[in-house]
Amino acid sequence: MKSSDFSEHEQPKQRKRFWLSLLIAVPIAGMLISVPLGLRLWNANFGNQLNTAYRYNFERPSPGSVTQALEQEIAFYQKRLRYDPDGGLNRASLAKVYLKMARATGETSWYLLAEQTAQESLAKLSFDNETAIVVLARVATARHDFNEAIRLAKQAEGEDDALATLVTANLATGNIKEANIAADKLVVHSPSVASLTLQALVKVAQGKDQEAIQTFQKALAAEEPEETGSSISARTLLGRLYLKRGQIKLAEGLYKEALRILPQYSPALLNLAELEVRRGNYQAAEKIYSQFFITLQRAPTVYDHVVLRGMARVKDLQGNSSEAQKWRDKAEIRLRQELTSFGHKRELARLLIERGRSKDLVEALSLIQSELPNRRDVETYDTLAWAFSSLGRWGEAQQAMQQALKSGIRDAGMFYRAGTIEQNLGNQATATAFFKKAQETDPTFDEKARQALGLGVGLLGLN
Repeated sequence: MKSSDFSEHEQPKQRKRFWLSLLIAVPIAGMLISVPLGLRLWNANFGNQLNTAYRYNFERPSPGSVTQALEQEIAFYQKRLRYDPDGGLNRASLAKVYLKMARATGETSWYLLAEQTAQESLAKLSFDNETAIVVLARVATARHDFNEAIRLAKQAEGEDDALATLVTANLATGNIKEANIAADKLVVHSPSVASLTLQALVKVAQGKDQEAIQTFQKALAAEEPEETGSSISARTLLGRLYLKRGQIKLAEGLYKEALRILPQYSPALLNLAELEVRRGNYQAAEKIYSQFFITLQRAPTVYDHVVLRGMARVKDLQGNSSEAQKWRDKAEIRLRQELTSFGHKRELARLLIERGRSKDLVEALSLIQSELPNRRDVETYDTLAWAFSSLGRWGEAQQAMQQALKSGIRDAGMFYRAGTIEQNLGNQATATAFFKKAQETDPTFDEKARQALGLGVGLLGLN
């Protein structure tokens, strides 16, 4: 790779679209994570029975090629800064590459380095430095500091990356209208697989499932070879939507197609593990989770708590409560370590509710209530309803669930929780209506489906 490829003034359309796809594809999720070679079993041609519209028809990247390219780009900008230590633009470009590496590996240290470098860039160049501002906005999203992400993104609103941040951050704060406006602007300016995927997620939040599926299909029809990150993200998110509608085979096919493209793609692996739990294939789910443990030992990633909590759930379902508690304790340690830096209040609250001790339930309610000023999406209100329900505070649980459902989102798990709340309030007719909605949304929704709730990477990509 030639150093001239990374000139700040020469950005070919293809390279721009590639990195835009990497930045937009998954709001706070990494693109590649180094896991053992055993996961390459997903390289088999799982797509034979998949709808041809969902097949990936380009050449797959070679193992490690994404991170290798990023390492070269980092070295290039570091060399520039040795010759120009006060260069604000070069430092902003380096911060952007650090952010790419964070999203490519999932490792939290790269996010912190990107943030630090962007701040240094702004200290040296405080005007006309949208690149550094956007990096800070993206890191704020990763930290779950969505109000700050919106504030920063508005300073660089003409940038595609800023518009993408406005979509995800507004979804997280429950402002579906603003998320929709930003998504529509983004698609008009750049109708790429990444932009269309974000637009599809807004439609999911509005409960417009058929429109969401059609938009996902448009996204895949628009994909180009340099947008691998967005291509696998779109398939994984569409797969999760299908899973939530009970179309398990189709969801599995999409996950495995994503893994055929990039065998180490963490969201697809974690969602596949969730699917196996739903099927009652606990050993298969455990095998998937176990592949991550080498990475867990090497460096913290944004997925650690999902893996540890998933293993705890599997052990519980296998009847091994003592082992489940060990895994849950590990997840708690990791979540508390990152509570201030990456804002995992909601995730910790869910873990504490699952554990179910009285003091845990009180803390879980406090955590999720303190999260509301920053995060008011459907999953936060659903967690609040769960916390109130666990404490027997059914009236407050009802109010929280009404907030969760007011956007129009269709989710069998939420409908089921709403039905349970109404049942405990003595509103049997309303409860029955909610239970019916749950079955209409996902005809396969049963006890096993309930056992798997909350294990995957969330549909909106914001866990």
